[in-house]
Amino acid sequence: MPNLKDLKNRIESVKSTRKITKAMQMVAAAKLRRAQDAAEASRPYTERFNAVMAGLAASVGGSDSAPKLLSGTGKDDVHLLVVMTAERGLCGGFNSNIAKLARTHANTLAANGKTVKILTVGKKGRDQLKRDWASAFVGHVDLSEIKRVGYADAQGIAKDVLARFDAEEFDVATIFYSQFENVVSQIPTATQIIPASFDKAESDGATTLYDYEPDEEAILADLLPRGVATQIFSALLENGASEQGARMSAMDNATRNAGDMIDKLTIEYNRSRQAVITNELIEIISGAEAL
Repeated sequence: MPNLKDLKNRIESVKSTRKITKAMQMVAAAKLRRAQDAAEASRPYTERFNAVMAGLAASVGGSDSAPKLLSGTGKDDVHLLVVMTAERGLCGGFNSNIAKLARTHANTLAANGKTVKILTVGKKGRDQLKRDWASAFVGHVDLSEIKRVGYADAQGIAKDVLARFDAEEFDVATIFYSQFENVVSQIPTATQIIPASFDKAESDGATTLYDYEPDEEAILADLLPRGVATQIFSALLENGASEQGARMSAMDNATRNAGDMIDKLTIEYNRSRQAVITNELIEIISGAEAL
């Protein structure tokens, strides 16, 4: 049984930890409001942009003159995985879930004889994937100095990806991020961005609403690079909200666990202290009786 001093030190240590986790929870809650508003504000634009793009893509169909970003290279031998995670930890399974999805996808591609290349955005994803896929790393984007992600940051990543595609370094590009649902639910998501892929529901009715000048192929050639940047920006915003939501939830759980531990240690401390006092009284009484 630990002595009273050790128990007291442990109680003080856990109390200090609880103060830290509580402060981190409050900071994450404040940041979550801004990040959630930004993510939700971007969704209508992204959805409508994708709908227009889907309509244009459907009208072009399998034309030989379709932009390369839409038609692809004609093969899928080399895959680029853009893995987006946080720069910091202490946010539960947020980073691990994204890295796990990317690792599973990479393993499946490798098993099918495909070549995998990985571009990481965020330190935590790189740290988790480097043990198994360090040889596949082709680049890293550090966002640790950026307090608030903007469209310019997404454009920088998009330019890197598009330059690699123009240089024929890969055939298919997929981004991995976490879709924000609520504070306790963030869904790891994989989205193919090159060649552009659209759901049938996105294209339904889009071609009947608009006439385009110049032709659809010329517009697509201009909009597809913007579409890549838009999807990356949307993913960064979703990631930002998901990270703060996961951190808020994780720190809340840590604060509760610290409180439970303090209660248990306090009970153990009181029992040990009571036992010490009882033993001292017994010794005093025994000594008095001996006299």
